[in-house]
Amino acid sequence: MSDADLIQRFRAGQHQAFNTLVWRWQGRLYRFALRYSGDSEEARDLCQQSFIRAYRQLHRLRDPERFATWLYQIAANLCRDHLRQRAQAQHVSLDAYEEASAQPHPALCQAADMDKVELRDLLNRALQTLPEEQRVVVVLKEYEGLKFREIAEVLNAPLNTVKSRLYYGLKALRKTFNQWDIDRDGL
Repeated sequence: MSDADLIQRFRAGQHQAFNTLVWRWQGRLYRFALRYSGDSEEARDLCQQSFIRAYRQLHRLRDPERFATWLYQIAANLCRDHLRQRAQAQHVSLDAYEEASAQPHPALCQAADMDKVELRDLLNRALQTLPEEQRVVVVLKEYEGLKFREIAEVLNAPLNTVKSRLYYGLKALRKTFNQWDIDRDGL
């Protein structure tokens, strides 16, 4: 049964159809929020908030065939707002930042010796070094498999902007891995 069929059932009063949508999308949406925020607890909260907002606004979705794009758009907006609030709440002194930056990064070990969990954590840390507008495009394209057109729709951005953000985001990730002395083949 397609997402559009489930949405039609939901709109017809079969509210349990939304549970199927949640079951179908919760893993992907959680991974998206985790890669965007970099924190598993925040990702769970953001995922839950996304589904709550989708449940409340599902009647406004004009094209049920575009549910995935619409859901990612909700999640991206919530993640963006959350990161802005988090940034405003955090006040780190420049001295503390410089002191933390001067310490050797734990990623200076060989990627081939890392297990999958460490590698995933390392990649998530690297994603967090990207500017937000690049990070969201990299995550949506490389991890969620969205097409450029869909990403442009999710972010309400021009197609060429999305493409350039992906290019610069991937370039920045390569630079980060080189700075951390991590072999590209190890990833």
